[in-house]
Amino acid sequence: MQITKNIKIYLLFVPLALVMFFIFPQMVRADSLEQTCLRITESDDPCQGMTSSACRLVLEDCAKFYEEESARIAEDITKTEKEKKTLQNQITTLKKKVQNLEYEIKQGNIVIKDLILQIAETKSSIDKISLQIEESKDQISNILRTIYEEDQKSTTEILLEGNLSDFFNNLVYLENLNAKLRSLLKNTTDLKVYLEGQQQKMDDEKGDVERTVKLQTLQKQESESAKKEQESFLKLTEAEYQKQLKEKQENEQKAASIRARIFELIGVPKAPTFGEAYEIAKYVANITGIRPAFLLAILQQESAIGKNVGQCYLKNTSTGSGIVIKTEAKISKVMNPSRDVPKFLTITQDLGRDPFVTPVSCPMSVGWGGAMGPAQFIPSTWMIYKSRLDGLLAKPADPWNIKDAFLAAGLYLSDYGAKSQTENGEWKAAMIYFSGSTTNSAFYWYANNVLKIARGFESDIKILEQSLAFLPR
Repeated sequence: MQITKNIKIYLLFVPLALVMFFIFPQMVRADSLEQTCLRITESDDPCQGMTSSACRLVLEDCAKFYEEESARIAEDITKTEKEKKTLQNQITTLKKKVQNLEYEIKQGNIVIKDLILQIAETKSSIDKISLQIEESKDQISNILRTIYEEDQKSTTEILLEGNLSDFFNNLVYLENLNAKLRSLLKNTTDLKVYLEGQQQKMDDEKGDVERTVKLQTLQKQESESAKKEQESFLKLTEAEYQKQLKEKQENEQKAASIRARIFELIGVPKAPTFGEAYEIAKYVANITGIRPAFLLAILQQESAIGKNVGQCYLKNTSTGSGIVIKTEAKISKVMNPSRDVPKFLTITQDLGRDPFVTPVSCPMSVGWGGAMGPAQFIPSTWMIYKSRLDGLLAKPADPWNIKDAFLAAGLYLSDYGAKSQTENGEWKAAMIYFSGSTTNSAFYWYANNVLKIARGFESDIKILEQSLAFLPR
């Protein structure tokens, strides 16, 4: 990384070696440039008795040193990564990445120290100019007071004091002096404003560099895991390493296949891939505490049994009847008119949807249809969760939106025991999700099959995670 420098270099034509020879000859003899720069980065007083301009020249050279070293290491890393991925090359690359971060941090600290010096110098100049401004104001005040006093004199007083011509000459001189002082005051004030602007720019630049150094420090902390990997690699033989590398490549191929697999959700115009669905499920898991694999299993089960999902339109709000979308055949019991229709109208109105061309589930052989979107919530149940969903999403929740539907399902399942992440808790939650209770043995197959699907998804997810964390990429 290169840090943009807006630092004016003083003593531009004085070589650093001469400056250090005359000021600190013992330093030049005893220390290399790298040792000198290292001591400066670790010192609270980088100048150590040098003049400000000489100190800043040393800081400039150190910043350049670290920048060049960082660029050299980055080039070495690129070369190493292009070579055969042997164990030793992996270790060499990791070491160089850690060293590169250390140099970037040192370079950032050098720039911060230089900016601190510039800011101090600029502040000192501002303080001096402020004193000059105050002195100019005092002088102008005295002149104006004198002019005023002269203007108040009567003709008799003027004649008694001396020549009338001298009086007018004095008055003109005072007026001219006042004009010059006013011009000087304006120029001085303008200079102060400029310097204050420069100080603000340097403060901002210092803040940016400090934030960059903080980020690099965090990256360096993360590199501790790379060091642990180095230690584990050192314990491996080359054959063992190549075996692990082959296993990693096989895992990556499996993961790519799993990630790209279509995760079918009936009623969703564009079905997501498994990878996309898993990312949404992880987001929901962080909020609700349920397992991503269990949530995906519920939604997969709903689609597997729900070829009727999103295949009907409500047409009559009084009776709850409607039509089959594909055939336009009339069908009764599309939506419960007392329990769900009023709430359905509220939901679609909030979302700006036409309720009569918004797909809902068709009725099964018994009961009512009217379930909405991939999570298959009926409107009356959706309204129970609507305020929580709106608060979490910071917008009106949409049951036909995949992310919103996943979150609604996650909240529901969490409320009914799935957040325990135990087989018993998830089984009960699946039963209630499907039938509203846990007592009807006719529906045990649903909950049992959800857990079976979840076990398969858990295996897929493990492969996905291993492909990311098995070995350094």
